[in-house]
Amino acid sequence: MLQTVDNPTTSPAIEQRFTWRGVTWNQFKAIRAGFEDVPNVRLFYCEGVLEIVGTGRLDEAIRCLMGLLMGQYFLQRRIVFFPSGTYSQIVEEQVEYQADLSYCFGTIKDVPDLCIEIVITSGSPIKLQKYRLMGVPEVWFWEDGTLELYHLREEGYDRITSSEILPELDLSLLKRCILFASPLDALEEFSRGMGDREN
Repeated sequence: MLQTVDNPTTSPAIEQRFTWRGVTWNQFKAIRAGFEDVPNVRLFYCEGVLEIVGTGRLDEAIRCLMGLLMGQYFLQRRIVFFPSGTYSQIVEEQVEYQADLSYCFGTIKDVPDLCIEIVITSGSPIKLQKYRLMGVPEVWFWEDGTLELYHLREEGYDRITSSEILPELDLSLLKRCILFASPLDALEEFSRGMGDREN
């Protein structure tokens, strides 16, 4: 019998998020330098807003499992992809962030086609703005046991119900598998689910 995580946000190791406004780019760089050797901490900067996010085991477990599931999907569908993981995206004096997962499709590009962020504590004031400044076409947020998807238009991001970059991906299957307590069970169920869709 497959076990699922009942509520992924009740872990004792949930992320902590601190936000400061009115921070200059030079101040951000000085603060970032001070955190270089601090484990499990990530810094985001966007137009004067600094976020310091402490990550925990739950963040990493979800990130790793989602990366495995996405890789399995790309392999089975023969999608040419180039992962860039948490590589820092920077627009000098405006924005710096690291998505939890990021992918280019077809060819390697300066800006990923898809960024995925694991959000354990919601309420970020720069949730989408940092991606808009980079021009990332599609952004997914895993939050409260579900996925929020956004696609970039001329006027900004629109909330979408299915991926425009990966239109054949069964999001309900993906979400269900991420909540499995066993990664092995998740991968096996995801593989079965994709096979069922091909029949």
